[in-house]
Amino acid sequence: MALEVNDGNFDEIVVKSNIPVIVDFWAEWCGPCRMIAPIVEELSQEYSGKVLVVKCDVDSSPGVASRYGIRNIPTVLFFKEGKIADKQVGAVPKSNFVTKLNALV
Repeated sequence: MALEVNDGNFDEIVVKSNIPVIVDFWAEWCGPCRMIAPIVEELSQEYSGKVLVVKCDVDSSPGVASRYGIRNIPTVLFFKEGKIADKQVGAVPKSNFVTKLNALV
């Protein structure tokens, strides 16, 4: 299950992680966000131990969203060694995420 991150714990969980992290920036009211939510959950199970999968609600954590320039949701950022390694904006098939993840691990 994907962890929830917010303005208060983002750096500790994401930036300082010793494994790659994907961050799903989403909001409750966002239809495309709900479309990719099951994919994000599947990835969290399939890559368990190799990749940390987290979700960040842009409405309750505007600081993190602003810091990373999140203007459209869903946006998924792929972090490696505390830095953004890749990005995916919009609802896309699972295969798009898998390709990007496999490049990180």
